Amino acid sequence: MAIWNLGAINADLVYQVLRLPMAGETVGTSEYARYLGGKGANISVAAVRAAAQVRHIGAVGPDGTWAINRLREYGVDTRFIETVATPTGHAMIAVDADAENQIIIYSGANRQISEDLIRRALSEAQAGDILVMQNETNAQNYAAGIGRQIGLTVCYAAAPFDADALQAVLPHLDFLILNAVEAQQLQNATGLTARDLAVNDVIVTQGADGCIWYNNRTATDHRFAAFPVTPLDTTGAGDTFTGYVLAGFDRGTPMAQTIQYATRAAAIMVTRHGTADVIPDLNDVQNAQLD
Repeated sequence: MAIWNLGAINADLVYQVLRLPMAGETVGTSEYARYLGGKGANISVAAVRAAAQVRHIGAVGPDGTWAINRLREYGVDTRFIETVATPTGHAMIAVDADAENQIIIYSGANRQISEDLIRRALSEAQAGDILVMQNETNAQNYAAGIGRQIGLTVCYAAAPFDADALQAVLPHLDFLILNAVEAQQLQNATGLTARDLAVNDVIVTQGADGCIWYNNRTATDHRFAAFPVTPLDTTGAGDTFTGYVLAGFDRGTPMAQTIQYATRAAAIMVTRHGTADVIPDLNDVQNAQLD
């Protein structure tokens, strides 16, 4: 089977600072690096490193050839990444001494993905494949509708959170991953808790407190603890978790085991500086001393 990812591709410009700036304040940086990023690219790389086959659907600008090449080097199928006139998306990320971050995102080409590209890409998908989306591109509802029609397992990673965007795709979803703040925002907007949603599987991540998997087919919930680590940079940890969850789900691995692996991968990720380029592979996850 395969994972089809309609997702953003960014250049992540990461600045190390002693503390995050306040409004109107200028702070200096001790270190700077450019990484491949964007929630979509991060999830694609994470899923590939978790041994899944990933087809990425997205767009870059004329300045984005390096990003396509990087994804291809990691093993992502890049045939359905188009080049458009709008510059490649990018994120400016400040990371402080406590590993907290502040992010400014320019969407760029990520909001210029054509419906024709999505239609051509998903014409190669097979029933039972996974389609995953996040709220950093256009055409999410269009893709979700096609996915539902052809029998894909439709998954949504609900970030950056927007209640209207999530509610638009909600009728098509089989799988939803969101964090605790986003779950509360969704409840505020709809009155529905994770248990109330007509979605088969919902995972609510809680940072250092682990996560909860709501199996709404059996009306049960299961809690998973996080692994205790000293974080250096939390950027990309949620995307790493999502990519590993989807890879395990795609292989038919029991959900509890899948979440354990994903939690280990996210724990390793927060001990590294960077985004897609430093996502751990299965060997890292299996051999890490975290317990």
